[in-house]
Amino acid sequence: MGLFAVFPVEEVTVLDIATAVDMTPAAVYYHFASKEQVLIEGMQLFADRLHHELETHLPAAGDIEGVGKMLTHALNWVQRDRTSAYVFFVSSLGLNLNVEARRRATRIGLVELLRDAVRQARGSVGQAEASVIAVALLSLLETAASSMLNHDAMHRSLAGRLFADEVKGLALRICGADGVIA
Repeated sequence: MGLFAVFPVEEVTVLDIATAVDMTPAAVYYHFASKEQVLIEGMQLFADRLHHELETHLPAAGDIEGVGKMLTHALNWVQRDRTSAYVFFVSSLGLNLNVEARRRATRIGLVELLRDAVRQARGSVGQAEASVIAVALLSLLETAASSMLNHDAMHRSLAGRLFADEVKGLALRICGADGVIA
């Protein structure tokens, strides 16, 4: 994943991957059909860990603040796993149909998890409304992660902690904290 984070994916070769892990290209091909499969497997590992991080920080019943905390925890976790996160959220975007299929499957699972978190935190909210809120929360997480990983102007202007606080506040507004739905 380090190679895919530093170099454009199309420039990374199987020889580069083999050299980075002290293998021969033949050994890499024994385990993976292509460098794309290496990338997709790495993305899947990251996605599984992200899902697990969110799942282990689900809000308690009636704890709408917990949804914001869950998202800020996820951003902090993404910051700690910058290399894989950068590949997942930034450098592999739009690479090809197989990569996007992996990302789409991940998004479906994360929307389901976030939908359940919203229903847990808000209590009486319908499935459709919770699903729309979950999509908005996932979009917020993806956009915030990309902004943070790219050190874009918005992230730089708010600095790390203030940026996370703003993400948390927006997540709470999206969830309908204090009866206000953004």
